[in-house]
Amino acid sequence: MTRYQVQHRTSYSYDALVTSSYGVAWVMPRRMPGQEVADATVAVLPEPEDLGISSDYYGNEVRYFHVTSSHTELVVDAHSVVDVATVEPPRALLDRAWETCRPLGSAEPRAWRAVDFALESPLVEHPDSAREYAAATLSPERPVGEAVSELVHRIHADFAYRPGVTSVTSTVDEVFAAQAGVCQDFTHLLLSCLRSHGLAARYVSGYLATTPPPGRDRLVGADASHAWAAVWLGDDHWLAVDPTNDTRVDDRYVTVAWGRDYGDVPPVKGTVFTTAFSSELSVYVDVQAV
Repeated sequence: MTRYQVQHRTSYSYDALVTSSYGVAWVMPRRMPGQEVADATVAVLPEPEDLGISSDYYGNEVRYFHVTSSHTELVVDAHSVVDVATVEPPRALLDRAWETCRPLGSAEPRAWRAVDFALESPLVEHPDSAREYAAATLSPERPVGEAVSELVHRIHADFAYRPGVTSVTSTVDEVFAAQAGVCQDFTHLLLSCLRSHGLAARYVSGYLATTPPPGRDRLVGADASHAWAAVWLGDDHWLAVDPTNDTRVDDRYVTVAWGRDYGDVPPVKGTVFTTAFSSELSVYVDVQAV
C-alpha cells in the first residue's frame, strides 16, 4: 500500500461580518476495501459552537459545523493520513457483456444497491447527445471492461481540459457544446453516457497524487480535488475509471466520497447570515506520499 499525507484547506473571506455560519464538509477519506485511514482531523476557524460527525445516505463521512461568533473569514482545514492499494475487479466480471450489468430488473440479490446510480440525477440528465455518443462504443454483448475503457478514452480524446468554460451547474449538453471542461464535467458526461444505456455509475470525489516533471521540484499545495467515476459490475464490485486522465483508478487515487453527482458530495457547502455583498473562495490541497 502507498501512504499519503493529505491536507485540504478551504477558506472563505467576506466583505462584511458574518454573524452565523452553518456548513457541512465532505473532506475525510473514506474507509473501504483497498483504502485504510490511519488518521483524520478537521479544524474549523473560528471555533464552532457545534462540530459533529455523521454519515450520509451513501455511507460517506460528513462533518457538520455551526460557527456563531462574528467573522470575516471562515477556514475548514482537513488533515489525514491514508493508505491506498490498487484494487482490480475480478476478470470474470470485466468480461461480462455490458447488457448483463444493468441493475434495473436484475435478479442479482444486491443489484438494488446500484439502482440509484442508474437513474438521472440533478446534474446528470440523459440527453440524446450522451446516449448517441455512447452507442458507438456499447455494441451488443461487448465486454463491459473493454467498453468502459474505450468510452473513457474517447472522452479524453474528444474533449479538451479547459478550466473556466463551465461551472458547477453546467449540464451535460453544455459540456457537449463546449467540447471542453474539467474533471467534474468529464465525470458527469461519462455518467450520463453509461446511465442512459441502463448501466449504474457513481460520481467519486477525492484526490490524485501528482508527480512533478523530471528535474522539477514538487510544488507543495499545487494539488487539487479530483473527480472520477465507478461503474457497477455486479455484486459489490465496481470498476473505477478516470476520464480526465484516460486511465483506471489505482493507488495514486484517494477516495473521499461518492454520490449521484457533484451536488451530493461537494467539499464544503452551507449557509451564512451576513450583510456582505461578496465573498472570495481559496482552496489549498496537498497530497504527499510518505
